[in-house]
Amino acid sequence: MDKLKMHSTDLSQENIGKIRDLFPGCVTEARDEATGQLRLTVDFDQLRQELSGQIVEGPQERYRLDWPGKRAALALSNAPVAMALRPSEQESVAFESTRNLLVEGDNLEALKLLQETYLGAIKLIYIDPPYNTGNDFVYEDDFAEDAASFLVKSNQAGGAGARLVANPDSSGRFHSDWLDMIYPRVRIARKLLADDGVIVASIDENEISNLRKVFDEVFGKDNLLFQVTLLCNPKGRSQDKYVANCHEYLVGYSKRPMPKGSVNVPKDGDEIAANYKLKDKRGRYRELELRNTHREFGKHNRRNLYYPFYVSDSGEVCLDPGQGRQPVYPDWDDGFEGCWTWGVDKARAQLDEVVAREVKGAWKIFRKNYAEGEDGEATKQVKSIWTDKIFHTEKGQAVFNNLFETREKIFQSPKSVDTVRELLRMGTRKDSVVLDFFAGSGTTGHAVIAQNAEDGGNRKFILVQIAEPTPVGSEALKAGFPTVAEITKERIRRAGKKVLEGECHADWGRDVGFRVLKIDTSNMKDVYYRPDEVGQQDLLHAVDNIKPDRTAEDLLFQVLVDWGVDLTLPITRNSVKGKTVFFVDGNALVACFETGITEDLVKDLAGREPLRVVFRDNGFVSDAVKINVEQVFRQLSPGTDVKSI
Repeated sequence: MDKLKMHSTDLSQENIGKIRDLFPGCVTEARDEATGQLRLTVDFDQLRQELSGQIVEGPQERYRLDWPGKRAALALSNAPVAMALRPSEQESVAFESTRNLLVEGDNLEALKLLQETYLGAIKLIYIDPPYNTGNDFVYEDDFAEDAASFLVKSNQAGGAGARLVANPDSSGRFHSDWLDMIYPRVRIARKLLADDGVIVASIDENEISNLRKVFDEVFGKDNLLFQVTLLCNPKGRSQDKYVANCHEYLVGYSKRPMPKGSVNVPKDGDEIAANYKLKDKRGRYRELELRNTHREFGKHNRRNLYYPFYVSDSGEVCLDPGQGRQPVYPDWDDGFEGCWTWGVDKARAQLDEVVAREVKGAWKIFRKNYAEGEDGEATKQVKSIWTDKIFHTEKGQAVFNNLFETREKIFQSPKSVDTVRELLRMGTRKDSVVLDFFAGSGTTGHAVIAQNAEDGGNRKFILVQIAEPTPVGSEALKAGFPTVAEITKERIRRAGKKVLEGECHADWGRDVGFRVLKIDTSNMKDVYYRPDEVGQQDLLHAVDNIKPDRTAEDLLFQVLVDWGVDLTLPITRNSVKGKTVFFVDGNALVACFETGITEDLVKDLAGREPLRVVFRDNGFVSDAVKINVEQVFRQLSPGTDVKSI
């Protein structure tokens, strides 16, 4: 019976395997000094030669983002992590039924643990990382180790809050430290993003250039969708040295090239009624001039867009000359030879959308601009500058303080819920999964709930927040919140109740809950990962490879992570043959972690024909039963994947 690996994917080995598929002569095997195991390794000199049309003698200069520590950050992003997600039902809301997640812990470890389950499944990732003002805290990741030793450390590490350290601007590694932090997290986030997904980051002037370069490298500079300037503080920051800054940025990238209009937002009914007053059999429309209104474009540099339409006395438009038809060129009143915005082929294909209007005694050509697109949705482009007061930081603070019924700043400058809701309208469908791995006060979760309540959506959120201690003497600590993660959880609890009190869409499923999962050391003892280090005197302790303080629920969620099963699927707990058995989404996964498992129980579970089943490795009543498990399932349920921990 195969054993589950109980740690995240070793991405470096996975990537080397892909290189081997393309360049088999560049990959060989070498013995890992830390574990003694054979691992794939790359002959980089040979690979460089494979990728060059001439003899390669040494490193070549090229345009790229580089900083001290980049290679270590890359290695860290690829290294596996042997950690566990332990459920906390008492801190959750509607644990059994909710489809939302709140993960408490280091977001780098969280992303690695989530990557198999949510690979390519996230439609929108929104992050509000530290702006690196000199006062922000950044993650102090340990780069001075290889993948094997990182695995060992991750199996034993605790106290993730200690990884947050101040990054003063007097530091000689001020920008490098920030890049060390953001780079591996963004690389893993890309794996979670759907092919039609969007990642958006809030950032200010301190790291906007570096963030753009990181995103250019990870997602491709051609996949930049937008850089929005957001007026967040109209009064300006008085502490700024030269100019009082009033704005920050929203930078959006995609994983793949996106078609035009991919981040359009819906138009509301009042807007359509006010601006689209004409109507035909296709729907409401307005008329826009077909001539290019920018005089830098004209016949002199767009000759292919300079051609005549022909208009009859009755106003009928065509592209062919004829008796009684007047030619109409895109010329200006002063004689400047302009150009159309459509080429002749497009104009011929969409001639039914072209109309002529007599203006000041001369014909002008217009095109019909419909409120609804070909898919039946009425959408519009978002502007690159957001100035509405609903996006202001003070609005975000007011909403937060109202929820917590306080005038004190328990959390400093939370994002406006409306800012995130606008991003949801731009980047999600009604059934999308949304991820925020710098969750802060939980604005993203609040926004998802509020947007679902308005449009009847079924969006699901995944929030990740480290248990960052609140400062001594802070209003948060005085209010009873020892960590930022506690504020996050309480914010979502209160936001859910508040939204339910208001007007809600009839189709909304009213999911305001969330499952709390806490990152902790692995449920497995060290011997599970490093059996070569066990001496004869330790064999008695190695009989059970599971830590004594871990529950069956802890084991279940580590199995879900390891197998890549959705962490929000419904879970039921039944008694079968006197043993507790977990059923995940019916028969998607069946798990029994008790000891004394008999052949009768194995046959009973096999008769239910589950998709997957997992047992405790030492949980069988005898070696004979353990040996027969796979044979029983092969006979009664051959499609079941059987594993043990």
